[in-house]
Amino acid sequence: MAANPIPELSLETVRTPEETVVRCSGRITSGTSALLQTTVRSLLPESNCVALDLTDVSYMDSSGLGAIIGLYLSAKRQHCGLKFIKMNQRLQELFRITKLASVFEGHGDYLGYTPD
Repeated sequence: MAANPIPELSLETVRTPEETVVRCSGRITSGTSALLQTTVRSLLPESNCVALDLTDVSYMDSSGLGAIIGLYLSAKRQHCGLKFIKMNQRLQELFRITKLASVFEGHGDYLGYTPD
């Protein structure tokens, strides 16, 4: 009997008066990006700002980057802020290489947010 596999991506949502934080753990890939998009998009209408805590994201592929761009566009259309907090060095470098860092300007401890 096979052991239960560890999920590739787990998401935990924490609501505060200022924002909704989605703590992501694992890998954001073609197999998990739909889960991320569905979860975050459902939060946009109810929130002024959604923060993705990427502290425990160990890997992101091109589908993950596509999901991030899709979430940015969805948030912008719904006049909701989207920011990325606590990114590890590898993800920061990925955002720089792909020029996404210029879209999400650096501000303090998070990489960026959507414009007001």
